[in-house]
Amino acid sequence: MADESWRLPNSAQQLASTVQEPPSRYLLREEEPLGRNLAGTEMPEPIPMIDLGLLSASNDADEAAKLRSAVLTWGFFQVSNHGMEASLMDSVMTASRDFFRLPLEEKRKYSNLIDEKHFQMEGDVLHEYTLKSKIIKDDILRAMARLLELDEDCLVNQFSDKALTYARFNYYPPCPRPDLVLGIKPHSDVFALTVLMDKDVEGLQVLRDGTWYNVPTVSNYTLLINVGVTMETMTNGVFRGPVHRVVTNAEKERISVAVFYGMDPEKEIGPIADMLNEEQPA
Repeated sequence: MADESWRLPNSAQQLASTVQEPPSRYLLREEEPLGRNLAGTEMPEPIPMIDLGLLSASNDADEAAKLRSAVLTWGFFQVSNHGMEASLMDSVMTASRDFFRLPLEEKRKYSNLIDEKHFQMEGDVLHEYTLKSKIIKDDILRAMARLLELDEDCLVNQFSDKALTYARFNYYPPCPRPDLVLGIKPHSDVFALTVLMDKDVEGLQVLRDGTWYNVPTVSNYTLLINVGVTMETMTNGVFRGPVHRVVTNAEKERISVAVFYGMDPEKEIGPIADMLNEEQPA
């Protein structure tokens, strides 16, 4: 166990630059409920890739079939031809990387620090990125509604003006013990949909039938879409939010940008009426 007599830095990024062995508070427990093996297994088939432009414009049967397979099998998929410019995606990743490389005091100057732990980044690039992500989100929701034989705007209309949108910038520094330290613990997203931009360095794993599978990094400016628990609830369990986690890397840093789309926090969430029947009650 590493010597922990000194005061721990207040961020994992600082900690990674100062210690050779991670403190015990970061290590996996001896009895990890979902398994201690962090190596993961290669996926049995490629991540489903959906041409969103083709699907949205014509409800292409092949793309719709791939989407159906993805949400029923994995709960996540990649989208290409989504309409977001490569230059904007590059700018967001560059801004994220530049921010995380700032000294802690500089981060405090250029952001709103929340609860002394989480930085709230602001700026034109982020604003444009979230606007473009919303268009992508709405296109996906309409395609999902068609799969369920609902009115095309049924799922989109579940999101009011008070619906939550939350952008999270994740930084995972190189870790000396990737076999013992998780980047993010196993969980399912509580929101409806997550739009994830994740490039170059692997780390995301998804749980299916008791096995953790390594999710390859996205390429060619594709985005990874993840179904959340709110969507699972609204569709009465037809679409399920997958359990996933993030592992660390001994040599490389990893940066990802996730935009989470939730509901009005004052709205009671339940199955859509048309998703209820005798064979599948609430």
